[in-house]
Amino acid sequence: MRPYPSSTAISFGPGPITPAVRLIIIVNVAMFLVTLVAPALTVGWLGLSPADVFGRGYLWQPFTYLFVHAPRSIGHILFNMLAVWMFGVELERRWGTPFFVKYYFVCGVGAAACTLVAALLPFEAASRLYYTTTIGASGAVYGLLMAWALIFPYREILFMFIFPLKARVFVLIIGAIAFLSAVSAAGGPVASVAHLGGLVVGWLYLKGPGNLLLELRRQMARRKMDRLRRRFNVHRGGRDYWNDRIH
Repeated sequence: MRPYPSSTAISFGPGPITPAVRLIIIVNVAMFLVTLVAPALTVGWLGLSPADVFGRGYLWQPFTYLFVHAPRSIGHILFNMLAVWMFGVELERRWGTPFFVKYYFVCGVGAAACTLVAALLPFEAASRLYYTTTIGASGAVYGLLMAWALIFPYREILFMFIFPLKARVFVLIIGAIAFLSAVSAAGGPVASVAHLGGLVVGWLYLKGPGNLLLELRRQMARRKMDRLRRRFNVHRGGRDYWNDRIH
């Protein structure tokens, strides 16, 4: 996957909504309404609790927690779904719906796996994490941010809706914040571990060993072609060399 710099332009939103993004938002909003009616049942059964996964065998929780949001905080679901729309639409349009859906769940479930692993570590914060419930689509959202920054590293994002930052710088900052929060015993590591997990899993999925091998092969083939062009005095396409042409 190659980064593409964008032209200078200011716009809000990525344009018409795409099918998978629409369905993700609809399901999350529907589950939010259900949570308003029965919060204890919904969060208790569908939220991610390491104690329930390991102790009771609630193996569906690493999948279902993505669709449960805090019933007392409209901002929780609002900002998550806003991010899914703003970053997910362009990614789905670029990748196609099947790959986008796969990537979304890989990041979300991968973030849950990181949370489960962290809960087993021999630290005091991990012991608290073991009995805490994680909810929300933030792990998958952070994966979308990572993908968007890899593809459009020079696009600008308003950090805290005020400071314009390049996408790659923005992701580095939120990654550092998530990491510091995750290793801090005072910060409550639950959401931070999921956030950091979504970033790391997204990066590994897009730029992991298999993809790095493909990129290496592509670069080797490109250099081989460059050597052949120089050997036979053939120029790259895309430019006109008026004073040095071969007919």
